[in-house]
Amino acid sequence: MDGQENEQRDTGDEGAPATGRARRWASWPRRTGRSGRSPWLRRLGVALAVVAVALGGVVAGTYAGGHVGTDIGPFRAELDLSPSLHGGTTVDVPPLGALLLNSHDGPTYLTVRLGALDQRRTQALINDPASISRASQSAVADVRAGVMRLGLKTLGATVLATLLLAGLVFRDARRTAWAGGLALVVTAGSLGLAAATMRPQAIEEPRYEGLLVNAPAIVGDARRIANDYTKYAEQLQRLVGNVSQLYTTVSALPVYEPAPGTTRVLHVSDMHLNPTGWQLIRTVVEQFGIDVVIDTGDITDWGSEPEASFVGSIGLLKKPYVYIRGNHDSARTAAAVAKQPNAIVLDNSTTTVAGLTVAGIGDPRFTPDKNTSPAGSGLTKQVAEQVIGAGEQLATTVTGSPRPVNIALVHDPASAGPLSGTCPLVLAGHTHARQVSRLPQVPGKQPTQLFVEGSTGGAGLRGLEGEKPTPLSMSVLYFDQQKMLQAYDDITVGGTGQSQVNLERHVIRDPAQGAEVPVTPTPTRGGPESASPTPTR
Repeated sequence: MDGQENEQRDTGDEGAPATGRARRWASWPRRTGRSGRSPWLRRLGVALAVVAVALGGVVAGTYAGGHVGTDIGPFRAELDLSPSLHGGTTVDVPPLGALLLNSHDGPTYLTVRLGALDQRRTQALINDPASISRASQSAVADVRAGVMRLGLKTLGATVLATLLLAGLVFRDARRTAWAGGLALVVTAGSLGLAAATMRPQAIEEPRYEGLLVNAPAIVGDARRIANDYTKYAEQLQRLVGNVSQLYTTVSALPVYEPAPGTTRVLHVSDMHLNPTGWQLIRTVVEQFGIDVVIDTGDITDWGSEPEASFVGSIGLLKKPYVYIRGNHDSARTAAAVAKQPNAIVLDNSTTTVAGLTVAGIGDPRFTPDKNTSPAGSGLTKQVAEQVIGAGEQLATTVTGSPRPVNIALVHDPASAGPLSGTCPLVLAGHTHARQVSRLPQVPGKQPTQLFVEGSTGGAGLRGLEGEKPTPLSMSVLYFDQQKMLQAYDDITVGGTGQSQVNLERHVIRDPAQGAEVPVTPTPTRGGPESASPTPTR
């Protein structure tokens, strides 16, 4: 009995405590170990989740709401803010490229995209030179106001995006509030850091992308050019008025009197966006009784969409305007010219106007990033093949024309070679230097004269970079009833730093041989600053 009782105590009394201890040992990790570690791990996990959601909301909100539209001077601009490891600003000027500015520090990046020009404000700037200064001052205020609105909008968008995201993830008001508050702190801190580290002087040291890589070399000292242009424009205002007096004197010259049936052609080239050129063209068209205007290209500088409005003055001439594209003119430019009611765009094609059959082809290149001076447009072997190939294409068109071609048009004189013997006269531009020569004659073919015009726009703003501005030049060609060239007048306006208008009359003695009468004395009419008459070639 005693043994059984002892056994029962061992198996019963001791078994029960053993089972209890096993249960206690089994539950100990849950009650002790896990209860010791779980709150901290759980809190850390929740904190990390709140941070992740807040950052995600900040990024999403910035991309979704970090952009505003604003007016900067004559431009309509878009301002965009985006997260970035390094701060800075990009100013996009499509299609020319971009300016990169090291403007500030912090994890925010500003992009300014300049859009379309406002026609009303742009016209006001053109008509009133003093408004350019006012526009530059207002542009700073425009940018500041736009950036302030951008910052406030971005702040609101990031907080709202974070609250929505946190509400979906946590479904807990307290954690959602913490995420929203953290987003507010992060966004406000980033914007505050950008404002505190702002470097206004960064605008003076930009980096360029795209076509603007050449901007410093092309534009030069913009302030000096603007000042020179203001003085030059005032001077040309007086000069253009003298063209009528010049015409009165020249018409009385006994050397050559245009016959009643004479066709007068005005040859212009390389306007390069100079609005003063249009005023001079209109005056010459009216005073010289021009029948047709021929433009051998480079009417614009970059061929961009905003420049297309420059060609609107063509319609005001109310005379046929025959045009070929230059290497600074894009397909968009040619399309804008073609929309003018009196314009004819030739591209390896022919037209008959005022009794003259004219053939022309556009330049095969589009190189707006090249300098317009001859030094900046040297021909590599590949480019030479393109340019000469354009002349060969036009020569085929000329020889295949059902009507004999009187004038062929190319932009670069390097394209003229293949046209020798196909027509009596080739007109070109591109070099900004006037030149008259005879192409090498093909045996058994008619002689061909090459007339290269200077720049009717004075090489644009770049023509003002030197000590003396590039002159505005154009030529009036006189054709008889048989459409043979009888004489031509070379008109040069300004360019010497003095108020001067020069005209040289050249008379063709034997049109079949292309011989000329010696240059006649040059009548000159100018203001008080007029220099003595000086014939130029």
